[in-house]
Order: sequence, then C-alpha cells, then structure tokens
Amino acid sequence: MSLPEQVIPHSAVSSSSARAWLICITAGLFFFYEFIQMNMLSSLNQDLMQVYRIQATDLGMLSSCYFIANVIFLFPAGQLLDRFSTRKIMLVSMGICVLGTFGFALADSLFLASVFRFLTGIGSAFCFLSCIRLASRWFPARRMALVSGLVVTMAMLGGWVAQEPFTRVIELAGWRQAILLDGLLGIIIMGMIFAIVRDCPSAQVLYFDHQKKHLTNLGYWRSVSAAYLRKQNWLGGIYTSMMNLPVFLMGATWGSLYLEQIHHFTRNEATNITGMIFFGTVIGSPLAGWISDKLGRRKLPMLVGTLLSMVLVLIIMYVPNMQNGLLQGLFFLLGLITSAQVISYPMIAESNPLAITAMSVSVISFSTIGGGAVLIPFFGRLMDSGWSHTLVNGIPIYAATDYKHAMLIMPIAFVVAFVAAFMLKETYCKKME
Repeated sequence: MSLPEQVIPHSAVSSSSARAWLICITAGLFFFYEFIQMNMLSSLNQDLMQVYRIQATDLGMLSSCYFIANVIFLFPAGQLLDRFSTRKIMLVSMGICVLGTFGFALADSLFLASVFRFLTGIGSAFCFLSCIRLASRWFPARRMALVSGLVVTMAMLGGWVAQEPFTRVIELAGWRQAILLDGLLGIIIMGMIFAIVRDCPSAQVLYFDHQKKHLTNLGYWRSVSAAYLRKQNWLGGIYTSMMNLPVFLMGATWGSLYLEQIHHFTRNEATNITGMIFFGTVIGSPLAGWISDKLGRRKLPMLVGTLLSMVLVLIIMYVPNMQNGLLQGLFFLLGLITSAQVISYPMIAESNPLAITAMSVSVISFSTIGGGAVLIPFFGRLMDSGWSHTLVNGIPIYAATDYKHAMLIMPIAFVVAFVAAFMLKETYCKKME
C-alpha cells in the first residue's frame, strides 16, 4: 500500500527540535520511575527476608513477579502502541504501576506483596516501548541510537536512585514509608506526562493515521507474525537479554547482599558499589549510541562489548580481597561496557517497517524481561542449593562458593550474546523503507 500524495513522509518531518527533546525526555521519566521499581529489591532484600521470613528462592520469586507481568503484557503493549494514542496508554499503564507501588508498601503478607509487585510489572511493559514509539515519530533514523541511549540513561538514573539514595530514605523513614514516598513521585511524573507529552508532530498526523489504516488492513496476526517471526528481531532480543543480565542480578537483586556477606561492606557501602553499575550505564548508553552512529555500524561495538564484559565479570567473580574503590570502578565499567546492549534497539527499529516499530521492539523487551523472569529466581535456587541453612536475625547467610556457583550464569550469558550479535544482519544505521 503506497502513501497518498497529501501525506508527508516521516523522514521529511522528523526533527531534533527542543519540543521533540522535551517530549521524549518527559516520556523517559516513566522509564526512570519503572527502573526504581525494578531495582529497589536490592535495597529492600534484608527487610523483606526478615518481615516475610523468606530465603533466596522466595525472594527471587517475589522479584520475578514483576518480570512475569512484564513478559505477559509486552505482547499486547506492542499492538496497542502501534494502534492507539501513546500518551493515553502511558498514563493508564503508569497509573497501574503507581497503584501497585502503594499496594506493595502496605502489603502485610508475601502473597499480597507478590500481587502488587505483579501490578507494578504491568506498567513496566509499556514504558520503554512508549519511549521508542515516540522517538521514532519525533526524530529521524540517524538520531535513534542517541535518543535510545539517552532514554536508557534516564532509566539507569532510576536504577541508581534505587540503590544508596533509596537505602538512606529507608534508614530515615522505614522501608514502607520509603515506598509510599516513591508512589507520590509516580503521581508527580504522571502529571508531567499529561501536561507535556504528545503523540507526534502535527504535520505527521495524516501520515500516522494512514499507518493505522495500513495495520488494520494488514490484520492482527499478520502484523504480529511480521514482528515475532523475524529472525533478526529475536537475535537482537537474545543479545540484549544476555547483556542486561548483570543489571538484573547484581544491580536489581543480589549485588548488595553479595557485597555485604562476602566482602563485608555495610549496606550503604554495598548499595553505593552496586549503584555504580547504573552510573556506568548512564554514561555508557548515550556513548554507545553515539559511537555506533559515528561508525555507521551496529554489530562491531556490540561484539566488542560482549568480550570486554566477559573479562570484567570474571575479575569481579574470582579476584579476592578487593577494596571498595576497586569494586566501585569495576562495577562502573561493567555498567559502561554492557551499555552496548542499547544499540540493538535502533538496529531492530531500522530492520522493520515503521508501522510495526513498537511491536518489533517489543520482541527485544520480551526477551530481556523474560530472561530476568527466569534467571533471577534460578539464581536464587542455585544459591539455596548449597546453602548451609545458617540464619542471623532471620536473614540467610550464604558462602562465597554459593555466590560463585550462581554467578557463573553471567559469563555463559556473554558467550550467548556474542553468538547472537555475530548472527545479526548489519543495518549500517539506515532505516528499512
């Protein structure tokens, strides 16, 4: 189906205006907020273990409720965002997330905490896809890697906020009150999205109306198959999932407990170190996007990123008696180098028709979050498999061998990521027409 003559092509109206940046950065606040929710268990793990009397496997399952909801709702999220108002979908999904946050703060049982954690994960299914959908409408293809990197940077700032800053709020106000304050922050961000975000430039309204009609004529299952049966999309998803694993395992869930129990740091010191992963990603995400755009290549920086990430994680796992400053540097570099994962988003956006951008990118999100949903509780199960059942103040104490056994997941993941990146088809930073 060809475009009618009166419809302005997307490439002719995309811009880098201040308004485009304002809209995409405001939308990125949703991703920022969701990363606080995703990663807060790293600061809460001891409190939750003590209050609900649980071990590593149970904590892993509680954490995975967020990812399970995300996986389930990513599929309809892509369909909805390609067909309806991005702004309205963002407001509804973030409202569900905020509701889940308040409920999690007040839950008096592990079951209720899991239910509200699930609700929070529903909102998360829409956040990054919404940002990519808006970016594809407000910016030309040559800017997509940079914009994607900056959006991920905002998310990683949220991940850092969930570490030491959130720990300090917990110490001052208590963990339930800290989460209630987090819920209030969500309401403020919703108000900003309502006031600022718009779906597309006014000159593009006819163009995107035509796209929606094209999707309607294409049909639901044909549009799904166009995105979910494309090998390129799944390779990008596998790469991103494996490269993102240190963020999920060491940043979101287990990193602070590992540093406290094995390296004997205080909780504040431990969360300060794990927070460096997110600082590294804050710098690395736009940097990786800029390098990729500058080179005019996607695969090369992705492949180099997997090799360097492998070296860093092996040093963290096997070099003994490291001091605080060295570990901060290593965690920072791990976040910086694994940021090569952001390149897969513009690569997949370039590899698919514009009309199914959100659905295509949802394959990456589905793979990434699905990896977290499976591997976070699997990590906990591996930890418990060799646990000596030692408890101190209701908190399980694990040995160095328990952690090393479970952390082997990460170097294996980097090998898989390298193979996936090698098999990807290079796009040379050019949009498929």
